[in-house]
Amino acid sequence: MKAPKALPQVVIIGRPNVGKSTLFNRLVGKRLALVDDQPGVTRDRRKGVAGLAGLEFEAVDTAGWENEDDASLPGRMRAQTQVSLKDADAALFVIDSRAGLTPLDEEIGQWLREQEVPVVLIANKAEGRGGESGILEAYSLGLGEPIPVSAEHGEGVADLYSALFPLIGDKAERLEIEAEAEAAIAADKARAAAEAGEELEELDPTAPLSIAIVGRPNAGKSTLINRLVDEDRLLTGPEAGITRDSIAVDWTWTDPQSGEDRIIKLIDTAGMRKRAKVVDKLEKLSVADGLNAVDYAEVVVLLLDATRGLEVQDLKIASRVIEEGRALMIAINKWDIAEDPSSLFNGVKDALQEGLAQLRGVPLFAVSAMTGKGLDTMLSAAFKLREDWSRRVPTAALNRWFDDALSANPPPAPGGRRIKLRYITQVGTRPPRFVIFGSRLFDLPTSYERYLLNGIRKSLGFGAVPVRLSLKSPKNPYDANRGGGGKFSGGQGRD
Repeated sequence: MKAPKALPQVVIIGRPNVGKSTLFNRLVGKRLALVDDQPGVTRDRRKGVAGLAGLEFEAVDTAGWENEDDASLPGRMRAQTQVSLKDADAALFVIDSRAGLTPLDEEIGQWLREQEVPVVLIANKAEGRGGESGILEAYSLGLGEPIPVSAEHGEGVADLYSALFPLIGDKAERLEIEAEAEAAIAADKARAAAEAGEELEELDPTAPLSIAIVGRPNAGKSTLINRLVDEDRLLTGPEAGITRDSIAVDWTWTDPQSGEDRIIKLIDTAGMRKRAKVVDKLEKLSVADGLNAVDYAEVVVLLLDATRGLEVQDLKIASRVIEEGRALMIAINKWDIAEDPSSLFNGVKDALQEGLAQLRGVPLFAVSAMTGKGLDTMLSAAFKLREDWSRRVPTAALNRWFDDALSANPPPAPGGRRIKLRYITQVGTRPPRFVIFGSRLFDLPTSYERYLLNGIRKSLGFGAVPVRLSLKSPKNPYDANRGGGGKFSGGQGRD
């Protein structure tokens, strides 16, 4: 498995609470990493495209370095930080200039001096004159001149650029030239296709697939991603709730059926507990970050724990995914240690049919993050699910289905007055969205809407993806309450 072509990589390292995540957010220009006053917020490596005066690179935020036993959670976090330097082109070693040097800073500095990666020493929190003594102390680390920076206020950015450019500038410029050449080739192909009268596909089947892994704490989400990418990329362990940030991992999966390489963006998320149990501010931020990741994913995998089965919280998570219009699939993890697996699978399947009545037939898989069982099958299905989620139905086929559906089961005539459904059109994809135009739609029963919605899924090949259906009537100037289609006017719809 190989990773896509990457920008120069710059890793941010330092002890807890020196402002690494604040600096990371400043460099990438958005609040990607969770930030809080308490130390140890960051646990996994988070990556983002950063820019400094036109110098583009990949910034990597890391967990705070702590001097703890290797088997402990802080010790495993430190190991993740050490691994992050393996592919780095440069490192930013961040210290707190107001607190001055600590023994832990000196330990990290000694370790960095033994590495081959060039280091830029950052004296953070240097706004005003409060950090001058800490900046002077930083010279003793033997890592060159410290760069005074205030990540919180954006000070010192120009000096940081001057220090970084000699280390990564050549590689960044070379990749920029390559990217411009690839963009020019793609533009030429698009122009040639347009001149030939060809329509470009709305979805490139080889485009990267974005998959978010969600579920309750300790379901094995991080372990699953580590198994897929074949490395200890994410922090794992017996403790529940280790993951805090939503971490995206780009990798290339080789389809065992076709032999093709497919790029996938895997997004790990924090475990989502019942809302009543989430009282800690940091956990609330983590859950919100995970829900935000769902909003931007194409396919969402809800991971269940085979030792616990399907719980109410799982159904709530699934319902949220469906409400957001994402393509949903469900995987039962820890299948290698499941008791009575056949009964478990059928029980979960039946419970889903009852608990997710708004979307029947959600794909269900048995997998094991420890052994790799079922993972290739799940990924193949994810690409097919995205294809359904992105499908546009040809107008002729849509009209044929609509006429047949109305002939097989005409709309009712409440009070002896006919409800006229005139035509249907698809107005969008991802998720598929349809609008039916007609008159007296405010009297159309919900059961008939459901009949049409189920027919769209079954007959037009949308399977178990969320489909939006809206009803619109022409405005009636003599009836302000009803002429626009009643409560369904204005594009509101149902799944």
